[in-house]
Order: sequence, then C-alpha cells, then structure tokens
Amino acid sequence: MFFFDPLYLLIMAPAFLIMLATQWYVNSAYNRWSKVQARSGMTGAQVAQRLIEAGGLYDVDIEMVGGRLSDHYDPRNKKLRLSQGVAQGTSVAATAIAAHELGHAMQDSQGYAPLRFRAGLVPVVNIGSSIGWILIFGGLFFGWTNLAWAGLAFFSAGAVFALVTLPVELNASARARRLLSNAGIITSGEEERGVSNVLNAAALTYVAALISSLLQVLYFALRIAGGSRRR
Repeated sequence: MFFFDPLYLLIMAPAFLIMLATQWYVNSAYNRWSKVQARSGMTGAQVAQRLIEAGGLYDVDIEMVGGRLSDHYDPRNKKLRLSQGVAQGTSVAATAIAAHELGHAMQDSQGYAPLRFRAGLVPVVNIGSSIGWILIFGGLFFGWTNLAWAGLAFFSAGAVFALVTLPVELNASARARRLLSNAGIITSGEEERGVSNVLNAAALTYVAALISSLLQVLYFALRIAGGSRRR
C-alpha cells in the first residue's frame, strides 16, 4: 500500500508539517484579531456592502453561511458568502476577511485573467483527480508505464490549479488592503497590522497547498520512474 511506503512518508512528511504549522498560524491570527474591535464598528457584512457600493458591484449579493472561516465568493451566482462569525462580527479579522472576498468579486467584475483561468481549470481538475489515481495505480500494478505517466499528467492538474490559485489569492488580499484604506474603513496602524496579519496567514494556506501538491506529483513520478527502471 502506498500509504505505508517509506518513500511516501519521507517526501510527504514536510508537507504534513507545513500544513499543521500553517493551520496553527491561521487560527492564531484569526483568534487574536477577532478579539480586536474595528474602530468603524461595522460588521463584516456591512464592510462588504460598503465596498460593493464603492466599487459599483451592484450585481453581487451577500449571503451568510454556516461553518467557521467558510467565507468565499461564488462567481457563477455572484454571491459573496460570509460565515456567521465574519458576517456578524465587528472585529479587525472580520473586516479583513470580508474585504478579501470582495476582492475576488472585483476580480470577477474586471475579468481578472488568472481568476478566469482558474475557473476554467475546475472541470479538468475534477476529472484529473479521479481518473489520475486510477491510471497511476493501474499502470503501476500491471507494469504499464505509459499508462501511469498519463495518469500522472491528469493528476498534475491539481498542482497547476494550486499554482494558479496563489496569485489569485495574493491579488485579492492586495485589493482588500487598498479597498479598506480608500474607503476609510481602516484608519489606525494597529488595524492595518491586524488586516495584514490575517491576510498573510490566509495566503500561507495556499502556499502550503501548492507545496503539498508538488510533493505528491514528485512522489508518483519517482514511483513510476523506479518501476520503469526495475523492468
């Protein structure tokens, strides 16, 4: 079984550690700045609405969803979905997260190319994540190296998606900072530090996801190459 392959553990151990450290950092940043009230006194939903009006994004609606840090923008339905803690919270963390998701709405409105490219990759990734595993394992089991390499090509779509996601998220965070500053919602140095801390922590999760995806591709590439040499 691949899960108990020492090579798998050796390659993926750094990714596991990075993911754990990143998750701890994200939770730490969110917990810290969710306790610091924004001077504006606005909830995350109110911040989003103010930025929607400032940006002329009148086709974007705000919805509250369940879960913790489940916030996201749905470009298909033009919905800005905020978790309860963000939508109703008046903290610096809630302000930062709401502005970040609004940054994605602005990307969508302006036809931001990386966002469109990422959206186009979704069906490819969905197919690749299911077919890729089958072709890789089937190729390795039957000794059909070309089939295994084809499977890896499909599987690698996930790594490409993670790579494209990184600039999309960084750009949304940069937009969030500008939006909050231009709208006068963030007015103090402490609030600016808090917004940056929360957004930087969130960005690290995408860096960790990219590293994990690349290491998985590396592992399967080594397995396929090793199996080919043995024959």
